[in-house]
Amino acid sequence: MTAVSVHAIWLAQDDPKKNTAVRSSKRGDLILHKDLKRVPRRGILLDPLCGKVFGPEDHHLFDTGSLVALDCSWAQIDASVASIDRRTRLKHRMLPLLLAANPVNWGKPGRLSTVEAIAATLVLAGHVAQAEEVLGCVRWGGRFLELNAEPLEAYAGATSSSELVDLQFEFFDIEREPST
Repeated sequence: MTAVSVHAIWLAQDDPKKNTAVRSSKRGDLILHKDLKRVPRRGILLDPLCGKVFGPEDHHLFDTGSLVALDCSWAQIDASVASIDRRTRLKHRMLPLLLAANPVNWGKPGRLSTVEAIAATLVLAGHVAQAEEVLGCVRWGGRFLELNAEPLEAYAGATSSSELVDLQFEFFDIEREPST
């Protein structure tokens, strides 16, 4: 299986010494972009606000495209996503619920660091070894995979995005959206 081309857009909104995308790029696990003109044009942009979950029907997008994460502060996520959306043609996808293992948001559902989000996407797409590599830049990286082992395994086995969304209710106590 060919490795996925992994990129991160770094908006410099936090301490670069603690930033997981910066750390991962120094190890060569991803390409860090400060200039939006150099960001890949095709692929997936991880966007926790978009409402469409990354599912099996999206995996083919890595054949000719890249995985791009937006590295920004959670406090500025709305404005950051809006600024990127105007400049790229990437398909926006969010992740199903997972627990954060990073020290800032430990145990909080959905509050993943950049490398946690990238690793989760890689696991869902069947690139487990690459996910482990990306998480190698932080001492708690392995803990993220342990903490989310059951949901990640179930999500990776889903046959559609809708099945994947339904699986979240087996692992997390969340309210279902009313059917329209």
